[in-house]
This record gives sequence, structure tokens and C-alpha cells, in this order.
Amino acid sequence: MTDAQLNRHLSPLHVWSLAFGCIIGWGAFMMPGTTFLPTAGTLGTTLAMVIGALVMVVISFSYSYMVSHHPKAGGEFVFARACFGRHHAFVCGWFLALAYLANVPMNCTALGLMTRKLFFGVFQFGRLYQVAGYDIWAGEILLSLTVLSVITFLSVKGVRKSGIFQMIMAFGLATAFVIIVVSAIFSPVTNWSNLAPFWGPEVSGAALNSSQIWRGILTIVAVAPWAYVGFETIPQAVEEFNFSIRKVNGIMIGAIAFGCAVYSCNNLVTAAASPDWQDFIARHDWAVGAAVEALMGKPGLVVLGVAISCAILTGILGFLTATSRLLMSMAREGYIPGFFGVVNSRWRTPARAIVFCFALSAVGPFFGRTALGWFVDMSAVGAAAGFAYACASALKTASYHAARRGRLAEDGSPYLAGGKTAKGGSVAIKIISALGLVLSLCFVALLLVPGLPGCLNGPGYAMLGVWIAMGMVFYAMRARKIK
Repeated sequence: MTDAQLNRHLSPLHVWSLAFGCIIGWGAFMMPGTTFLPTAGTLGTTLAMVIGALVMVVISFSYSYMVSHHPKAGGEFVFARACFGRHHAFVCGWFLALAYLANVPMNCTALGLMTRKLFFGVFQFGRLYQVAGYDIWAGEILLSLTVLSVITFLSVKGVRKSGIFQMIMAFGLATAFVIIVVSAIFSPVTNWSNLAPFWGPEVSGAALNSSQIWRGILTIVAVAPWAYVGFETIPQAVEEFNFSIRKVNGIMIGAIAFGCAVYSCNNLVTAAASPDWQDFIARHDWAVGAAVEALMGKPGLVVLGVAISCAILTGILGFLTATSRLLMSMAREGYIPGFFGVVNSRWRTPARAIVFCFALSAVGPFFGRTALGWFVDMSAVGAAAGFAYACASALKTASYHAARRGRLAEDGSPYLAGGKTAKGGSVAIKIISALGLVLSLCFVALLLVPGLPGCLNGPGYAMLGVWIAMGMVFYAMRARKIK
């Protein structure tokens, strides 16, 4: 075993837990009252989340196709490097690092929010200062850093331990979610007629017109790169699989489907708890929690607390794993110092990259949720860019294979890029990857073009500009060392 090798201990359940845990976080239990219902209503949000999930499924085929040809940690970065060269690879890797890393401190600070909602703000002691209207408390910082330290230690100690932990937390999340949904269905409080208005909030009783309905739906669809980011973390851990790569697409689709169910059902459960969900979400700053308590009483809040805790912990561990593997891959190619590519000889993990991610993430709780939210908003652009690169890489690879089909390598086998032999270049994958590329670019447009549903706000644009400028400077500094 060489120093560059990782242990192959991840089973299909471990990998599904990694993806599902990254997809579902605190936002799934907060946004029904703050974003989803006020924007698109009950059925409008459900339709938007299903559309978003179907788009992710289309994109996932490109990932599974590329993983079969490039089974190396790094995912889209590796694909872009192989298909489009070092410049594109850096752009892809730079934005992916943002998309993954920004979610680690965001999940950490969600722990403080959860204790505010469920445990009467027990960690709100030692007020330090305020950032963009958000109070920073010493107790919540201590909580975030303690949990982050424990998960970092677990990640460094080996993928087997972290994989088991991720699986337990993911199944805890899924179980708690099922209990909430089943209880809501059979609760005497539930009345499914409460779901009206279906397509968005009515103003003075006036029904929405079709353009307003579709604008609301598209606004939620634009959130899909953020909502479903996580399924594509699977290729980051491909060097640690102990199973056939052929199972990757099924695992991705399973994680996306479960994620869609959680987003949609949380939304429906929230609306079903009151005859007037518009008034209900206006009266409660945490509509999901209030709805679950109305449907299940105090025991419901305990179950909800379990679900949220598991979601937060899986998010921290999942994105920490994905980011560290991406950094390791970039270091192998010289894009960042080789320090980050070293695999620990005892635990066979990229320990230095993990600790670096910990150090950066530990700064997050000192800035608060509002400032971190600006980074997370623009990180959706990074996720969408990653989707586009994966689909473009699949399209180019499939087209290349089709063009070279019939030609033989020196050993008499079909010739493929990189000297590999495999079946590829089918019309189906070219059509699917081309469709995925178009859809990915649509996501980018929805996020970046001013005036379109889902576009970034002012701070988001500013942060994106700063990140691009930093990337240009960093690339100029490293250009001569890139392999």
C-alpha cells in the first residue's frame, strides 16, 4: 500500500448516508415557513422540489458515467482536468471547494439555532457582539467548536469509524422523519383541506395568476443546487468504496429521492397543522416546530430535535469528508501545496486536509449565520458550476468514445481516452449529459442574472466577486507548479 492510497471501507449504505446527510440540513426544517410556503404555496413547492429532484437525477447519470471512467477522489475536478485541461479544472475545483466548505460552519452554527428553538436558548450566554443583526454568543461558539472538534477527530481516525457514525445519524434522521410524517397523517388536528391556497399566498383573497404561480415555482426550483447539493459528494470518496462503481447511480438517485421527500413532506406537514397556514407562518418564527408541536404535542418536539440533530451532524461530517478529499485531489495535481495531499500512514485519511478544513470552519461561528448565509447563497453557484462541468465532461467523453469506436489500441482492445477500455459513447448518455448541461446552465442563469427568480442578493454578488478575485490571484501564484 502506497502513501497515496486510502482505505476501502465504505459500503453502499455508508455512501448513501454520506449523500443523504449532506442533502438534508437545518434549512429543510426552517425554510417551509420562511421561504417555501410564502413563495410557492404547498403544491407549488412540492412541484418545484420534484422538478429539482428530477433535474438532479438527470445530472446524476453524468456523474456515474464519469466515475466509471475516472474512479479517483476529486469528482468534477478530476473530470474537468481530464476533459478540459488545467485551467478549467482549477475553476471547477475552486468553486466546488466553496460549495462544500461553506456548508460546514453553516451546519455548526445551526446547532446554536436548534438550542434556541428547542432548549430555550441554553447556550445563549456570554454575548460578545453583533454581526449584520445577528447576536454572537460565547456559549453557542463553544458548542459549535466542540462538536466540530469531535467530528474532525472522528474523520481523522479513519473512514470506517466516520462511515459508521454517518450511517447511524442518517438512519436516525430518516426514522425520526418517518415518525413525524406518520403521526401527522393520523393526527386528529390534521386536515388536508388546510393545504389551500396551493400555489402561493393570496393577497386580500385574490387568486394568483399563472405568471405569478410559475414565478414562485421557478424561484424554488432555483434553490435546487443548494437544496440537493450533497448527492455529488459521492465521487469524492470513490477511492474508499468497497463495492462496485456500477451501484453509484442507484445510490445517488436514492439519496435525491429521500431528500425530495423530506423537503416536500416538511412543507406539507407545516401547512396541514392549521386552517390558515398563511396566518400560521406569520405568527410563528419557526413554523415547522410549531406545526409538529400542534400535531404531536411536546413528544413531537423531541422527535423533531432528534431529526434536526442528526441532519446537522451528518451535514458537518459529510461536507468535511467531501472537502478534504477534493483538497487532496487538487494537491496531487499541484493546484495547492502538496501538504494537503498527504495521506496519514496510520489511519489512511487525508488528515492534514481535514485539519485545515477544521481550522477554516472554526472561524465561521464567530461571524454568525447572517454573514455565513452570504457565502452559502453564492455557494449554490459553485454547486451549479460543478454540475455543468460533470455533464460537459460526460458529453465530451461519450462523444470521444463514439468517434474512436472501432479503432484498436496496441493490445487489440477498443481505444479509449486515458488508455482505458470500457463501453461508452452511447447515444443515450450523450443526450442525457447534454440535457444535464443545459439544465445546469439554467441554474447558473437563475442564480446570477439580475431579475430572474432565485438571483443572488447584493452581498451574495459581492462575495462571489471577492471569491473570483481570490481565485485569480491564487491561480497566478500556483500556475508554474500545476502538473
